[in-house]
Amino acid sequence: MAPMSAPVGSDRPFLNRRLAAFGTTIFAEMSALAARTGSINLGQGFPDTDGPAEVAEAAVRAIRDGRGNQYPPGPGVPELREAIAAHQRRFYGLGYDPDTEVLVTAGATEAIAAALLALLEPGDEVIALEPFYDSYAACIAMAGAVRVPLTLRAPDFRPDLDALRDAVTPRTRLLLLNTPHNPTGTVLTPEELAAVAELAVERDLLVVTDEVYEHLVFEGGHTPLASLPGMRERTVTISSAGKTFSFTGWKVGWITAPPALVSAVRSAKQFLTYVSSGPFQYAVAEALALPDTYYDAFRADLAAKRDLLADGLTAAGLRVFRPQGTYFITTDVSPLGEKDGLAFCRSLPERCGVVAIPNQVFYDDREAGATQVRWAFCKKTEVLREAVDRLRAL
Repeated sequence: MAPMSAPVGSDRPFLNRRLAAFGTTIFAEMSALAARTGSINLGQGFPDTDGPAEVAEAAVRAIRDGRGNQYPPGPGVPELREAIAAHQRRFYGLGYDPDTEVLVTAGATEAIAAALLALLEPGDEVIALEPFYDSYAACIAMAGAVRVPLTLRAPDFRPDLDALRDAVTPRTRLLLLNTPHNPTGTVLTPEELAAVAELAVERDLLVVTDEVYEHLVFEGGHTPLASLPGMRERTVTISSAGKTFSFTGWKVGWITAPPALVSAVRSAKQFLTYVSSGPFQYAVAEALALPDTYYDAFRADLAAKRDLLADGLTAAGLRVFRPQGTYFITTDVSPLGEKDGLAFCRSLPERCGVVAIPNQVFYDDREAGATQVRWAFCKKTEVLREAVDRLRAL
């Protein structure tokens, strides 16, 4: 028997050092834990029901008609690009040319990756709202850039605008904003956005905004940063169909931006997926044209589910920070005597058969989120009621 030899490349780790700190995402770990224990999964933010039947049927029709079964155009099918432009005009009064100012992506996650890889160079600094969605940190790292967190702190999770101004240096290239904000549910106010816009113009900064929860604002409304003076020409706005229409598995996202920025992002995007989701693009084009009654009913349904779960979490003894938007509620588990949200989440399935996500994984400043836990309420009402019943064991 031949002696075992050292693995190829063993003199250094296989994984690129820029990604070494990230490992398996917390979503994969907690979803696997939910499956293994048979727990109710209030961790990962996906609905447990499909979206409108007519939208699903549009996808089936596209497949049967042979639309999108082969490679669609690189920028996205014209019908969807036109629908995205119409959506921006309809809801926000923003005019975008569907041929030069819209790019379809494989979900918002690819849009974020392509934007950051395209617009950043090694050493550039990126200011991002902390806690931040985990792909932000990974994509900034892959670009060789440096993330600079602007920490949103409990209980109100508002941005410190003076701290934001102080964080800008000659190396700052880009602001990465997420509103409505995952995981805190904070929605930036027009006044906060105006301050961000003023700073971006003054310091000539690019801005990437993740607005995937734009139609899930429960109090007030959503204001795109690109609608403010001086911002359209420097802002890459990202959204997607998954959260608005409850088809997260279709992975249809998009950016809207001026031609030069779209061209830059497309240069990176073409070497990631090139194209994706052909038939689904046609279906999403139809979804975006649904009447206001759809958007209003969807928002009202999620608001009721938010309140159901928030009341249940309060009754279970947690401190609840009721969100203004998104799929998620952030809580503080310290009233239960807990000091570590990650340990709490890992023990929760055995204690009461529910899975949640520890917010500390979204922070560079782990202490700021040490006792925070995120819960998803984009589930069936009966599932949320069952979860609330189980949480009484706490």
